[in-house]
Amino acid sequence: MDTVEKYQRYVTTSFVASIEPVVFDHAHGATVVTTDGKEYIDCFAGIAVSNAGHRHPKVIEAAKAQMDKLVHAGTYIYHVPVVADLAEKLAEITPGRLQKTFFGNSGAEGIETALRLAKAFTGKSEFISLTHSFHGRTVATLSITGNVQRKTHGGPYLPGVAFAPAPYVYRNPFGSDDPEEVADHCAEMVEWAIKYQSAGSIAAFIAEPVMGEGGIIVPPASYFRKVKEVLDRHGILFIADEVQSGFGRTGKMFAIEHFGVEPDILVMAKGIADGFPLSATTARAEIADSFQPGEHLSTFGGNPVSCAAALANIDVLLGEDLPGQAATKGNQVMAQMREMANEHELIGDVRGLGLMIGVELVTDRAKKTPAKQQAGAIRAFSREAGVLIGVGGQEGNVLRIQPPLTISESELERALDVIGQGLTKVK
Repeated sequence: MDTVEKYQRYVTTSFVASIEPVVFDHAHGATVVTTDGKEYIDCFAGIAVSNAGHRHPKVIEAAKAQMDKLVHAGTYIYHVPVVADLAEKLAEITPGRLQKTFFGNSGAEGIETALRLAKAFTGKSEFISLTHSFHGRTVATLSITGNVQRKTHGGPYLPGVAFAPAPYVYRNPFGSDDPEEVADHCAEMVEWAIKYQSAGSIAAFIAEPVMGEGGIIVPPASYFRKVKEVLDRHGILFIADEVQSGFGRTGKMFAIEHFGVEPDILVMAKGIADGFPLSATTARAEIADSFQPGEHLSTFGGNPVSCAAALANIDVLLGEDLPGQAATKGNQVMAQMREMANEHELIGDVRGLGLMIGVELVTDRAKKTPAKQQAGAIRAFSREAGVLIGVGGQEGNVLRIQPPLTISESELERALDVIGQGLTKVK
């Protein structure tokens, strides 16, 4: 029985429309190799995880060294040096006054922690989130998720959550294509949600600085500043969900840095340890200290091996200026994709920051009719041609280009050439 057959018989995969028909054996940099020796250029990085590239030597070396010393001890029962070192490093590199970190295992666990911290600190119990958002797959994180495609068959969800419109310039309910007008209206709708959708007990507003699963939605430059003004007037905390957008992916270490505001709580995962499972929820000290004994814990949170990998990963990101590389490469990719839009009517919008790029496909530009089938077909075509990309967006019509930040220019050129061929072939 081969691996595909074992998956079909023993691995639960019914929650995905289809699993890619490839069997990976090993990877390096931006290349993954199957068991039969076929190589692929990875432009999805395991859902935006391997930011420093697959198996970066410094990350692997640090993890192996830690494995030779200590694999598990119980981070919240005993003191472990590498955990303290990582928490200190995160306090240095995160924006503003963020200082203390709770370590978990996944993005959803990190978001759960942020929600509980906000409740503990404020004594309030409600939240404001955004349409099109995605924050995880637990009951609490799905309750604050605004992407309906991720919420089916999971309810009833938790009460006390209001939703404001996502700052989605290409598709917004206000009929405007002016980014600043969209920012104004969306910020006003946060105020509207506070006034008309809450019971006056809002602990926090949560948002992804760049929305990943929603289709790589980049807010107008002034959006978060305007929203923060609303939040400050009402004494509401701001939770920045950087699970997908953090660690250099958008051209800065954290995407919120593009917008000039300081979050009260910041959640990280995915790219934090270059593939090792880890999440971090970092908050101002007074917020972090809101938990009382017995109110929170994670058995495997802050695993020493993952923390060692994360420290090495951060050193690589900073030492090789991978955020800067992401900014330069991302601008080149988006410029080329916009040139392709002149030839391919399927391309409705190209957007992104750094190497977090979305290409929204439509069958009718005037009506912006989502081209879901064509997006899936281009993904399949690209895979057969040796390039792995993602597909997302609430309508499933956005090509997602999120490679390791170490990807070479020649690899990007090859990937874009293949995508262009797919756009020509698929109508």
